[in-house]
Amino acid sequence: MDGTRNELKQRADYTHKFNIKTGRHGWLRLTPAYSVKVVEEIVESYGSGLSILDPFCGTGTTALSAAYHGHQAATTDINPFLVWLANAKTTNYSDADILEAEQAGRIALDLAVREEVEPVAEPPIHKIERWWSERVRRFLCHLKAAIADTAGHSGPTADLLNMAFCRTLIKLSAAAFNHQSMSFKDSVQCAFDLNPEAGSVFQDDLAFVLSGARENPLGDACVVLGDARSLQSHLDDEFDVVVTSPPYANRMSYIRELRPYMYWLGYLANGRDAAELDWTAIGGTWGVATSRLSDWQSSGNHWTPRDLERTLESISSSDNKNGALLSNYVAKYCEDMSAHFCSLTDVLRPGARIHYIVGNSTFYGVLVSTEQVYANILKEYGFTDIHVRAIRKRNSKKELIEFDVSATWPGKPRQ
Repeated sequence: MDGTRNELKQRADYTHKFNIKTGRHGWLRLTPAYSVKVVEEIVESYGSGLSILDPFCGTGTTALSAAYHGHQAATTDINPFLVWLANAKTTNYSDADILEAEQAGRIALDLAVREEVEPVAEPPIHKIERWWSERVRRFLCHLKAAIADTAGHSGPTADLLNMAFCRTLIKLSAAAFNHQSMSFKDSVQCAFDLNPEAGSVFQDDLAFVLSGARENPLGDACVVLGDARSLQSHLDDEFDVVVTSPPYANRMSYIRELRPYMYWLGYLANGRDAAELDWTAIGGTWGVATSRLSDWQSSGNHWTPRDLERTLESISSSDNKNGALLSNYVAKYCEDMSAHFCSLTDVLRPGARIHYIVGNSTFYGVLVSTEQVYANILKEYGFTDIHVRAIRKRNSKKELIEFDVSATWPGKPRQ
């Protein structure tokens, strides 16, 4: 294994924190997102004019970075909101688009503040009062309606205004981001309630979004709604480089943090929708996803490392509450990732290099060495030149590390 664990640091610049003020990369925050700095260090080590794939789109970090460096990028995600987000971030905006969004934003804000538009209904978020005070919810309902009234529901202007709206709704919420996932502040009375300038937050957010929109990438990016376990069904091209950060085997749900955006923009209608989407995603754990794990059984269609069995047996020990459930979770995660790597071989050019940024995990003190699971699966499917490089500590627990698992695809043997 490359890298010395004792010398590793937590490297906040390798996390989402680096992206916050970095133009389009900072438009929306997602805690599990990785840093554009990680992507750029990898992308810059290769030549120019490449075709770069990210099969786990997330917030579109890889696709946007690759396009900024003049490459052709493609990215897929199973979550339609993330596909919208990445499309909006990688679009080329004309001066006319930006001017129109600026003017439409002023009109929409004026309509919302004056309440001269019929407000949309509050989204059916469970215990919505925990998120926003009544006054804030009223403002957001009017603002959302005003944006639709002035910019419509699609197109560059609508995308830019809705991006600013997403930033505003999370700033005005009681959500706190002081650890790896999302929690709530002690009081729902957020800063907006104390601010006499009702529209100042949205004004600032729209200005930030439009500033990033002026910085168009040199290359193109294609964002596709699709399952990373069947890439050949969604992509027609072959790729030179893969740079991605897949979900980790740590039961952190993307849906939990994305819910406010997805409800307000209409991508979710109820909690069942959220649970179903999370169950469909690799590593999903929200709601029904957890209950279904107890009945899950391996399909046997994809290869997983034999030494994984010992880890699963340790997790499922009768001494561990929910041990059998979590053992199933890890087994399903590894089988899903095996299906993904098998699919990946159909969309790579011979000689393609891949980089997977992934962290290990622990369950009841049992270490799941996800990086070694990846390395073993890649070897089984014919990848060569496999390296596992530790790049940072994930938190104060010395055993939790983030890795860059890289390999070369030599191409499929001739029949």
